[in-house]
Amino acid sequence: MDAFGALIGGKWEAGAGAALRSSNPARPSEVVFDGREASLQQVQRAVAAARGAFAPWAGWEIERRAGALRRFATIASARVEDLTRAIQRETGKATWDARAEAQLIAAKVEITLEEGPNAGRSRVAAFEVAMAPTKVGRCEFRPHGVMAVVGPFNFPAHLPNGHIVPALLMGNTVVFKPSDKTPAVGVLLAELLELALQAEGAPPGVLNLVQGGPGVATRLVAGPTDIDGVLFTGSWSVGRRIMEANLDEPGRLLALEMGGNNAAVIMPDADLVQAVVECVRCAFISSGQRCTCTRRVLVHEAVADRVISGIVRAAKELVVGDPASQSPVFMGPVVSQAARDAVLEAQAAMAKGGAKVHLACRAVGGGTGSGTGGWYVSPGVVEVDEFTRGDDLAKAAGADVEVFGPLLRVLRVRDLDEAIAGANATRFGLAASVFTKDEAAVRAFVATVRAGCVNVNTGTAGASSKLPFGGLGLSGNHRPAGAFSLDYCAFPVAGMIETGDGKTISPGMVFEPAWIAG
Repeated sequence: MDAFGALIGGKWEAGAGAALRSSNPARPSEVVFDGREASLQQVQRAVAAARGAFAPWAGWEIERRAGALRRFATIASARVEDLTRAIQRETGKATWDARAEAQLIAAKVEITLEEGPNAGRSRVAAFEVAMAPTKVGRCEFRPHGVMAVVGPFNFPAHLPNGHIVPALLMGNTVVFKPSDKTPAVGVLLAELLELALQAEGAPPGVLNLVQGGPGVATRLVAGPTDIDGVLFTGSWSVGRRIMEANLDEPGRLLALEMGGNNAAVIMPDADLVQAVVECVRCAFISSGQRCTCTRRVLVHEAVADRVISGIVRAAKELVVGDPASQSPVFMGPVVSQAARDAVLEAQAAMAKGGAKVHLACRAVGGGTGSGTGGWYVSPGVVEVDEFTRGDDLAKAAGADVEVFGPLLRVLRVRDLDEAIAGANATRFGLAASVFTKDEAAVRAFVATVRAGCVNVNTGTAGASSKLPFGGLGLSGNHRPAGAFSLDYCAFPVAGMIETGDGKTISPGMVFEPAWIAG
């Protein structure tokens, strides 16, 4: 993978900033990307290139822009295996997991371009309303301008793509900054997009890329930089800094998706096999590194012993190993040593506060049968006495802390009301699930749990791109992505158009046509 630091105005460049390196989390000595960050001057040039391309790109008819995206989907479909390998090598995802992400790239284009009553394009289509015999009201949707897309490491291709595709369709131009943990995937995604854009004759600078860490991100999204929107997926702490940096830029769009501390509630009438399987899958998929992973299970005391025992046994049986293995592997490593340390430290803090460790997360030397080294950590399950808002993991498992790894917290509850209260005992609000056959319980849960994605008898992890996706509180700022991503990539412009001689003479107003007679 070429270690490019920037794509500016259609040309790839080496970075001129600090050194930037990524390695395979399964084999830390295996370097995947070895290059340099973009310099601050390169960031400025990338933004300028996007600004220069904006007017001609926005001037294309939307179907012409859609044609460029269809070509991109064709290219991405043909390169699924390349995307799979790149994602696997830089994130540590198991092959099946990496391939599933790779296949979402073209699928996102297809869904974005869909038309129909429930499709996103229907909400950003121009419309008119009659106001008087010769007067109409009209609404049209315009692109914002230059959008900064700041991507995460856990879905380094799919999540940035989910911002870039709708932004381009609506006529915006983009400066994309991949995660500094997954720069090689960022290069590949941008390469495939740029191939399609060039083939369709798009103006250079429609898509630009700058590599780097916090310094590059700050230069891109903060202060007087010439961008019109920030489309961000990442942690609450980084999202908070983005909001702070834009307090004096009220016209700059911020679409922030910032993780979750997602709860699953299991009631005694649930299909317990289904509930346990879904909770285990969703707690530990992608090594617990999805924003929708189940972080907390609240189980009715009548079935708690059986459910906790089942969760622990199923978690023990998960295959942790080399993501490139030919035999089935459920979990690879977490992304870095720091990520693994954070999981182990969180478990220790909860145990110190009195949590019962049913299954301890442990640093695993390369995973089951791997023998390769790497940042592997086995699944963990701890039982706590309470969930409360706060950041102190030693005090009631502070539910405002998102432990981004394979560590599940479990709480026994006496009834549905207590379960809902516990699920809501967090300032996050991304995803939640309830397992029950009681329709009244389902209605109560869906109506009162505070989350943007609320599921019934299925787990929290994963989402449909045909539905909106996003959360509230620390999870986001009410700009849902998924099927609603087009909505934040354009703004409405309303106008009234008079085609006759209509005029309004208000009370107290006098006008004689003779006053303007020639």
